Amino acid sequence: FVPLDLKLGKKVNEGKTKEVYELPDIPGCVLMQSKDQITAGNAARKDRMEGKAAISNTTTSCVFQLLQEAGIKTAFVRKQSDTAFIAAHCEMIPIEWVCRRIATGSFLKRNPGVKEGYKFYPPKIEMFFKDDANNDPQWYEEQIIEAKFCFAGLTIGQTEVDIMSRSTQAIFEILEKAWQPQNCTLVDLKIEFGVNVLTKEIVLADVIDNDSWRLWPAGDRSQQKDKQSYRDLKEVTPEALQMVKRNFEWVSERVELLLKTKSQGRVVVLMGSSSDLSHCEKIKKACATFGIPCELRVTSAHKGPDETLRIKAEYEGDGIPTVFVAVAGRSNGLGPVMSGNTAYPVVNCPPLSADWGTQDVWSSLRLPSGLSCPTTLSPEGAAQFAAQIFGLNNHLVWAKLRSNMLNTWISLKQADKKLRECSL
Repeated sequence: FVPLDLKLGKKVNEGKTKEVYELPDIPGCVLMQSKDQITAGNAARKDRMEGKAAISNTTTSCVFQLLQEAGIKTAFVRKQSDTAFIAAHCEMIPIEWVCRRIATGSFLKRNPGVKEGYKFYPPKIEMFFKDDANNDPQWYEEQIIEAKFCFAGLTIGQTEVDIMSRSTQAIFEILEKAWQPQNCTLVDLKIEFGVNVLTKEIVLADVIDNDSWRLWPAGDRSQQKDKQSYRDLKEVTPEALQMVKRNFEWVSERVELLLKTKSQGRVVVLMGSSSDLSHCEKIKKACATFGIPCELRVTSAHKGPDETLRIKAEYEGDGIPTVFVAVAGRSNGLGPVMSGNTAYPVVNCPPLSADWGTQDVWSSLRLPSGLSCPTTLSPEGAAQFAAQIFGLNNHLVWAKLRSNMLNTWISLKQADKKLRECSL
């Protein structure tokens, strides 16, 4: 619980568009206070824009909430007021990480011969050292490693650079996917990382607001809604600034939709016997981690085929996209019968016994022609298979899948580093 009347400590830092304050009553946390200021070209152009602090805070809070709920580690704790949010106290790594899907802006100046609109597959990662006096020069990973940065006791080496690089791509792809249902193209994204002073982990920090990306509705640059519309102004007039503010408001109004999806979906687990309940509960628990509702039913295709098909019809008739999971030991008739009588996806997840498992599994694998129900032996795998189907049309489910991939990769990378350190 965080009190609304927060006691502010000393100012830790002040940037062009925000101030950072210690919070004496909440150890390990700071307050990120936005300003009504818009800048370009390392503050070569600087203007006051009434209401920008609230717009930026809304945008950042929604974006960080989306990423955090997906499973990305961030410094964000909670929105505190219209213009401020609470974050974990981090020592910031002075590198801006940029991820690009479409070539535009400074990339074209640095890479003559590349035409605007060139698409990068996978998205292109670039790094820039935060140094206003030298206009944030482009750096390469060798320079970051050779700099031997150390923040909150963590030395930034190859492992940490690799983690930030992988995370940058995953964060970009999650946000790119989140904007697609609104017919908006995320062109590029700029982010920063810090080391959490309490956990010593690298986390996404700072802010992600309308200064942090290029956003083109319908993929059309002439409709740009991001800070580029301010950079492109030949002259800053009150009317021009109002146009820029309208663009920022357009984004802050829609960014809350990133946390929602119109796409519904559910998993229905059909078990041949209630003795398989513990196996099915694992599927339901795994579905919950993806935010997918899951129902458990008991029916036997051998002993009551009419009832099995009646239950199937119950879930086909209400318009909610459904993945059926068939859990049947011994001779699995449940999955094949379901597959032969529904156009919805069916996946087998048989609870194999130690004694007869090698024989029983063939009833799930060797099917009559015209049927297609894949088999996975892992309950968590069955839930993930369903999530991958729903993720095609649900960016919130897709974000969790993408984040899981990243976190698995990071855990392996860190385990390797720890093992090498022990060996040395």
